[in-house]
Amino acid sequence: MLTRKQRELLLFIHERLKESGVPPSFDEMKEALDLRSKSGIHRLITALEERGFIRRLPHRARALEIVKLPEAIAPGMAPRGRGFSPNVVEGGLGKGPAQPTETTETIAVPVMGRIAAGTPISAIQNHSHTISVPADMLAGGDHFALEVRGDSMIDAGILDGDTVVIRKSDTADSGEIVVALVDKEEATLKRFRRKGASIALEAANPTYETRIFGPDRVQIQGRLTGLFRRY
Repeated sequence: MLTRKQRELLLFIHERLKESGVPPSFDEMKEALDLRSKSGIHRLITALEERGFIRRLPHRARALEIVKLPEAIAPGMAPRGRGFSPNVVEGGLGKGPAQPTETTETIAVPVMGRIAAGTPISAIQNHSHTISVPADMLAGGDHFALEVRGDSMIDAGILDGDTVVIRKSDTADSGEIVVALVDKEEATLKRFRRKGASIALEAANPTYETRIFGPDRVQIQGRLTGLFRRY
């Protein structure tokens, strides 16, 4: 028998895996369940693991897999948290790469290179190949893809070696994960925040510091809409 909070967390993780193929961050779980600290999330995850509902995957940062769900799932029970919630190919951690079905229409999206903190913008200006992306992932606009290098966004479910799909845009809402161009020479994948008259580029890894810039130093290149992962 699960407590209400255990059930809410399990369903929230389940819904996020269905939507994006990656589990929510601890911050997103804390916000979704309206808890004051991450320690409460750790206790709930441990309880769910002990009861056989979830499994922590080894050697992966914040990787969770749903093993089973309660027999009766009431519609609308899962809390709706804010944050990274891209429209991506359905696929779960530990299930292997998500593959479109034969009837799924796909669109070729150019892979513009690799991105990480400190990568020069020239690295994402010329593409050498494309990937096939399900058409329903691309909700209007122009898109490109980038190969992620580094671990600065692991707590947002973005791992080294992932391929992220980016919708071209020169604007973003606070809290969105974006490709940002700093001083017209450095491209980076970070969470975008407005801090008064300044702009903060937040990593999703506590070992990295948040970087603060004047608004004239940062240009938005696109918004994250999804990712692909190979195993």
